[in-house]
Amino acid sequence: MAHRPCRGAVALLGGLLLALTAAPFQAIAATPAKAPPIEGTGMVMVLDSSGSMADDDGSGSTRIASARKAVGTVVDALPDGYPTGLRVYGADKPKGCDDTRLAQPVAPLDRAGIKNAVAGLEPKGDTPIGLSLRKAAEDLPRPAGGSIGKRTILLISDGEDNCQTPPPCKVAAQLAASGVDLHIDAIGFQVAGKARAQLECIAKAGNGQYYDAPDAKSLARQLQRAGQLSADGYRFKGKQVRGTATGSGAPVIAPGQYLDSIGPNEERYYATDLDATSTADFSATVVPQPGAAVDSLDTLRTRIAYGTDSSCDSTSEMFGQTEGATPLTSGVSRVPSQSGTSTCDKAGRYWLVVERKAAKGSDAARWPMELTFHVEQPLVKGVTPAQSEPEYGVGGKDATLPTGTPKDVTGGTGFNDARRLHPGVWRDKILPAQTLWYKVPVGWGQQLRYDVEFANEPTVQGYSSHTSYGATQVYTPFRAPVGSGTGEFSRQSPYNGRLASLSMGTVPVSWTNRYEAHPDVIPVHHKGDFYLAVTLGAKASQIAENPRIGVVLRVAVLGKGKSGPEAGASAAKADTSPGESEPSADGGDGGGGGWSTGRVVALAVGAVGVLLLAGLALAYVRARRKPTAEEGNSDPMRGGSW
Repeated sequence: MAHRPCRGAVALLGGLLLALTAAPFQAIAATPAKAPPIEGTGMVMVLDSSGSMADDDGSGSTRIASARKAVGTVVDALPDGYPTGLRVYGADKPKGCDDTRLAQPVAPLDRAGIKNAVAGLEPKGDTPIGLSLRKAAEDLPRPAGGSIGKRTILLISDGEDNCQTPPPCKVAAQLAASGVDLHIDAIGFQVAGKARAQLECIAKAGNGQYYDAPDAKSLARQLQRAGQLSADGYRFKGKQVRGTATGSGAPVIAPGQYLDSIGPNEERYYATDLDATSTADFSATVVPQPGAAVDSLDTLRTRIAYGTDSSCDSTSEMFGQTEGATPLTSGVSRVPSQSGTSTCDKAGRYWLVVERKAAKGSDAARWPMELTFHVEQPLVKGVTPAQSEPEYGVGGKDATLPTGTPKDVTGGTGFNDARRLHPGVWRDKILPAQTLWYKVPVGWGQQLRYDVEFANEPTVQGYSSHTSYGATQVYTPFRAPVGSGTGEFSRQSPYNGRLASLSMGTVPVSWTNRYEAHPDVIPVHHKGDFYLAVTLGAKASQIAENPRIGVVLRVAVLGKGKSGPEAGASAAKADTSPGESEPSADGGDGGGGGWSTGRVVALAVGAVGVLLLAGLALAYVRARRKPTAEEGNSDPMRGGSW
């Protein structure tokens, strides 16, 4: 299905230029928030202290001096209590391929301790990267009791391993294969040729990202980005379950939320028993490491199976870009037909089947996966539902959206801690490869409509040949992606540091939408919290000078809410209509648990006090179909760099 390109930012420039004035965006402010830790979560920085780190970095300082400043900046910006440690190599002997030690144990963040450990380093020896990575994995805490944490090894090096035993790329691959929660990011400080190639190999094999830092400023910027992405990881929630490769012996699940993992080109089966009249809504969300290697056509597919060879419905979601992995969600529903004579109208055993398709060269790690299952009871006998609402009408691109001064907001890490918004203008900040999450209550008869505006940012020197993307997606209360809204909107836009915007929305919420044919109308069949996700492409790190970029969200909930799904329902009471609650001061709604993002949403610059925002951009393509329909209506997003 063809999609109309989104409107340019011309009509929005006036408001944007007022909201996002030209003062440069400063480094991430050091105002970390407190939050309880997720067991088995943490980061260990592995810092090169070999002899070459004593060289001049081109600014009149040494490389190790620049590294000290960069490490100090990143620990100041990390959330209080986030488990962080420091390992160094080449710091104790003029020669020696066993010269690696833990300078600061991985423990609740001790900023002074890490800074003091770095301050005492004097570059001396060799570069045993492989051994240091292996030891660093042992330094990190391990999850227990089925929890899903996020363990990060952050390597900072100005050269290649001159020991080669063990080979660093091989070590990285082995460590990454040891669990879904471990990844290795690498920052190359003033590297080129073989040294850069090796560090890129380590990051790719370790299911992480490579960041290039040609000078001291970029080292601080890239280190902040990598550290914050580690601390701001997706907050999982659910009961552990283990799907099977076939329907035989599949675990039986009841309505609820579950956690599992899935490997490349693997299927996972989950059984459930359904009655003949209720609607069953399923979703699967995979959360790869941010920026991990993916192909544009890598797919997450959900389907509902019945009997030996019947399929009730299926949905496929694709990344649609090659810059790097982002969270990917596929939702599917078993909707009994109005006639009651379809194969899938029968009571009995059904299976949710989740399939991950991966191209050669894509991330080979198992991905943590979050499943949801919800059952909607049929309407009470004798109640006539309101007619379906398959058209956009005033909710399309011509809808009037809020204006005025944006309010500060801090987006969540995923569905479980998505930040609640009411209609209005909001601003946040976002990192390359990051997805931020929000939720907006939408009632019966109402429709969601919003714009995402990415800020005009100062760019690094020589960026002009790079282009990344910003993207957004909206999900129903049961986590079904709404796609491009019957072709009305485009989910992605190129981003090169200049002003860019996206529009997105849903049709009005109607019970009867479940019987419509269009895949972007069918899911919009129940009131509740609709989720907004905004992603910035991983390669945006090559464009923007500041660690984060600003984003504005203009959110509207259109139409008067109804008290129920029935025809002729009265207007909803004002105190129960969507969009009344303000975001809480701590940036969350109490769901999910785990790490606070520790993001700072505003920085005062001079007398004006410029407030920049972080945005959501979701780089994937959605294709939803019935088993007998054509394979998809994808519009793969363009790759690029930021």
